[in-house]
Amino acid sequence: MGQRFEPTIENADAKGRVVLVCEHASHAIPAAWGDLGLPEAARMAHIAWDPGALDVARGLMRRLDAVLVHAPVSRLVYDCNRAPDMAGAMPAKSEVFDIPGNAAIGAAERLARTEAIYLPFHTGLHGVLMRRVALGLRPVVVTVHSFTPVYFGRPRAVEFGVIHDADPALAMAIRDNAARMTRLNAALNAPYSAADDVTHTLRVQATPYGLPNAMLEIRNDLIADAGAADAMAEMLAPVINMGVAEIQKQARAS
Repeated sequence: MGQRFEPTIENADAKGRVVLVCEHASHAIPAAWGDLGLPEAARMAHIAWDPGALDVARGLMRRLDAVLVHAPVSRLVYDCNRAPDMAGAMPAKSEVFDIPGNAAIGAAERLARTEAIYLPFHTGLHGVLMRRVALGLRPVVVTVHSFTPVYFGRPRAVEFGVIHDADPALAMAIRDNAARMTRLNAALNAPYSAADDVTHTLRVQATPYGLPNAMLEIRNDLIADAGAADAMAEMLAPVINMGVAEIQKQARAS
């Protein structure tokens, strides 16, 4: 194929410490993969992307003066928060939906998608992070996701989940601040945790370099339109800012 789908980088010269990442920002399926055998409703559903996540991330970007890196392709073609050997990277089934175009992916197609989508995304994100390290702006990595309020028929009460990889400090600070400063039902490591293999980006891009990091999960019925997403960003920006300040204070004291 040879085509590469580079990540979109916004506010690259930001003065703030936070680098926001949105791996599931888009439901776009490039022409090379047709429609993956899915009807339009499925291609627009939460299985294809994280509805509202990019709008929240952009709202946070403006309020935190953060860099934002987001993927341009649906996670059904390649989920940039999964390693190439993980079943979820190019899923044959997502929740109750079969993905016909992913049913029989061979090694050559797996490599082609990895080279077209995964490698450009993670190379681009790595470049953003390391340039900021070189400038003395040691980054804080925050990934932004949304989740469906009903999963396999079961309602989810949690509204705002904060997930961590090896280092829990930032995630705990954000969760605690959200519980104190907002009315959100906030939880740590919900509705997923690192045990569910959802922290690949953090594990690859932040943990090896000792960069503070957290993964945000917002229930998508709370950010269903641009206004609601911006209101969520307005609510969460001070929560994140305070969490970053707290871990910086802890680092200076240690």
